[in-house]
Amino acid sequence: MRVLLTAQMDTEKANQAITDNTLPKTMSSLLEQVKPESVFFGAKDGVRTVFIVFDLKEPSDMPSVAEPLFQELGAKVTVMPVMNFDEVRAGLQKYGSS
Repeated sequence: MRVLLTAQMDTEKANQAITDNTLPKTMSSLLEQVKPESVFFGAKDGVRTVFIVFDLKEPSDMPSVAEPLFQELGAKVTVMPVMNFDEVRAGLQKYGSS
């Protein structure tokens, strides 16, 4: 299932991860694992935030994805199923035919 993971990083922990150069390692490891469709970095609610769209194959994969963000960056993590426009259109066609 395609999901959007949003991770809002704790400022102090992220500052430390930048200072000791572990932030790139943490993010690279995560991105190698999930093989994202897209990744964006920005600020949300005034904190460093990463937005990652990827295919979550099994719900049991969530701990291995989220724990490094929780433990190393003190992140607030949300995961939400998302669709592209073709999938929305197909879903609406199914809805209309029922």
